[in-house]
Amino acid sequence: MAPIRQAGSRVSGMLDAVEQTVWDVIWLYIKLGYEHILPLGLDHILFVLALFLASSKWKDLIWQVSAFTVAHTITLALATLGHVSLPGSIVEPIIALSIAFVAIENIVFKDVQKWRPALVFAFGLFHGLGFAGVLGELGLPEGDLAAALISFNVGVELGQLSILAMAWLAVFWWRDKPAYNYLRLGGTGLIALMALWWTVERVFLGG
Repeated sequence: MAPIRQAGSRVSGMLDAVEQTVWDVIWLYIKLGYEHILPLGLDHILFVLALFLASSKWKDLIWQVSAFTVAHTITLALATLGHVSLPGSIVEPIIALSIAFVAIENIVFKDVQKWRPALVFAFGLFHGLGFAGVLGELGLPEGDLAAALISFNVGVELGQLSILAMAWLAVFWWRDKPAYNYLRLGGTGLIALMALWWTVERVFLGG
């Protein structure tokens, strides 16, 4: 993932080469970061949902999401600036496997285990490399590199928060009812199956 200094074709078509300001760049990359999660980032959506379904307490969820955020922020910056590089053929299967692992762990253990934040942090490092791959395709404006990078990450975070908010609203009335456990197990089971298929697809079928 080489550092990108010139704006990609999609970005250059959105930014006016003469009239663009730093605020134009900030708004555009927040929008691009958000869109990469909602509606385009199905794998990241399922990862965040798996974290949500595992946590009966907001404290547990906040620890996990915070660990994920810190991790992918680190590798997004390092990879975009050219300090870290891994091919997509390695990163993408690991991202899929991370979703499957978290979902299966939700089924095996009733409560969030003490090692979960550290595990989520490790997986978040690879998700950050995935985000960097997207930025590599979009490109970054040479004069506003820092603003674009930070703004993209802000957009990603807003997308993740939107997922959590929608998930909470969807199950608000069920959280304290016995039926919620069946919903949790069913949801995580579907996520695990989807992620396992993605792992096989990305390793053996080049998907």
